[in-house]
Amino acid sequence: MPERKKTKLVLEPAQRTALVNTQRRLLLRGGLSLGGLAMLSGCNLQDGDTFDKVLWAMSRWNDKVQAWLFNQDKLAPTYSASEITKPFPFNAFYPEYNVPEIDLSDYQLEVSGMVADKKPWTLENLRRLPQASQITRLICIEGWSAIGQWGGVPLKTFLQHIGADLSARYVGFKCADRYYSSIDMATALHPQTILALDFGGEALPPDFGNPLRLRVPTKLGFKNPKHIMAIFVTNTYPGGYWEDQGYNWFSGI
Repeated sequence: MPERKKTKLVLEPAQRTALVNTQRRLLLRGGLSLGGLAMLSGCNLQDGDTFDKVLWAMSRWNDKVQAWLFNQDKLAPTYSASEITKPFPFNAFYPEYNVPEIDLSDYQLEVSGMVADKKPWTLENLRRLPQASQITRLICIEGWSAIGQWGGVPLKTFLQHIGADLSARYVGFKCADRYYSSIDMATALHPQTILALDFGGEALPPDFGNPLRLRVPTKLGFKNPKHIMAIFVTNTYPGGYWEDQGYNWFSGI
């Protein structure tokens, strides 16, 4: 029998990124790697379309398992004021000089989707709601982390005030810098998930997401959208800026 010729596997950059991210999440969840590898078996990795479909299927399957493992009562670690990272690093998908300039005098947060009250919210009205503060670590998918102090409205409190359907599957966010993201409802109701208005005890500066950002310490940093202009509640999968490019959607820590 003639020796079977080995074919070198060559992945496109986007495919390589997707595979690394998927494997990382699968390995973090232990035995799931076996299931992921099983899904890849029999797949022609030279077929880009098929390979992409398998990767997306693996990632979505991983989302479901992470959601199943998520514990709403388990809190992310908190830290003392002396442990705050100074200076706190700037991070975005664009350079610092492209941070959006937002006129705070006429800012209004839009609300839509599966909610009873769709009236927009001013910053003043958001600050009238009960506030919470936390010192938590933001962990970036790029490998660095930093500890910061964040204050604002618990997202659960906000969703209750607008009469959101808390049985809906997703809460989505649209931002002034063209960024968008979404989280599962269980994470939205977690006691440490807040709509942050403050950083370090003062109003959010532009570099860190003014006037409003999501702070969710149970997820990776890219799940903390900044410069939020609109929030919506939906049962339709909303995706996200990085998620639609191959990052794992759930991305729990």
